[in-house]
Amino acid sequence: MEAGQEHEDDLAQIAIVSSPGLPKMMGSLHPAGSLYEKPVNLRLAVEQHHALRRLLSSHGIKVYDVHDILLKDTERSVSARVALEKLAARCLTYQFSTDVDRARLDDSERSFIADSYKEKVLEVMAPEQLADIVKTNPVVTIEPSGRDTGFTASYAFKPLTNLMFTRDQQVTTRRGIVMARLRSEQRRREVDVMQFCFEKLKLKIIGRIPENAFLEGGDFFPAGDDLCFIGIGLRSNLEAVHYMLEHDLFGTRRVAVVKDMLDQSQDRMHLDCVFNIIGRKTVLMLADIIGSQSPIRRMVDEYARESEQDAYRLVRRDVEFGAYVEDQGFEIIPLSLADQMAYGCNVLNLGASHIVSVCSSAARKIVADDRFTGNVEYLDFSQCTAMYGAAHCATQIVYRSRVPPISLDHEH
Repeated sequence: MEAGQEHEDDLAQIAIVSSPGLPKMMGSLHPAGSLYEKPVNLRLAVEQHHALRRLLSSHGIKVYDVHDILLKDTERSVSARVALEKLAARCLTYQFSTDVDRARLDDSERSFIADSYKEKVLEVMAPEQLADIVKTNPVVTIEPSGRDTGFTASYAFKPLTNLMFTRDQQVTTRRGIVMARLRSEQRRREVDVMQFCFEKLKLKIIGRIPENAFLEGGDFFPAGDDLCFIGIGLRSNLEAVHYMLEHDLFGTRRVAVVKDMLDQSQDRMHLDCVFNIIGRKTVLMLADIIGSQSPIRRMVDEYARESEQDAYRLVRRDVEFGAYVEDQGFEIIPLSLADQMAYGCNVLNLGASHIVSVCSSAARKIVADDRFTGNVEYLDFSQCTAMYGAAHCATQIVYRSRVPPISLDHEH
């Protein structure tokens, strides 16, 4: 399948999501330790996420869920089955208790933490069990018991508690998919799972951010064949931007690097928390970051090249974000801090200015503004936003069609 997007306002065709399940249940046991904003009602979160999936599908968008991708073809294809077993094997750890003197164990006892034993265990599991292993990363610690089967086991898990936010593990540029590198240690494994899914779907992956850099998908916006935006600050950094520039992973003539040097708040961790593109030339922006006198203003460095054969070079430095956006011909609809904190900026553009919003107040302000000519659908996402993300965070659009929508308004 094709992968790539040129403009945030192009028509979304393929979306990757991840329904909340067992890892979310584990994460809800201690919200702060799982990077959540507040306690979560998992049943409601599941219902709200399913409503998002139904909404996307109702607009003709092909929606793939990570869990379904993991299971895809495993009942009929040995290759798919073995690939999932190998992924599960990397996510499952066997070890002896630190109290065990391994020198006193015989070969048959030591075999119970061997890869060969793990392979036998995984080979008979149902695909759903394998998928749960991938998403929970179990660590099984055993020690001899002297009775029954001869061993006793204890269990620990490192669940992918934030996998639902499929925006972050990658960015989709004009060129294709770039696998990211997440700042939080507990989220690093998500990138491997998503890469497995993309490769299984045969979606084009064009690169992966190296060890010395950080990139998260909530910091990226495509704005046409000429320009894209990438935020740096609390999560993504300049090293990742330089890597993408040097390897031509953006695919645009110009790249606007939006620098958050003065704020770096968890409530505004990504660019999509304070900014969004809701039309060909219309954007949302948190009012509090606009202007050269704002204490939490963003500044833009622009990199450009003359042709695809040329290297990017820095051509503009430290331009105030609001001024830069207006200079590109965009009109700004400002949103209040209260709306921003309610994820008013974190809308999802399905294309042609058809917007999904989880903040009713912001939705009303958008449709009341003459600069917006599209449509807004409101979605109750309160139990998902409790986990620090909204509609934009919970979807990765991996393909947008550049073909404009057909209008029936002027048919005779």
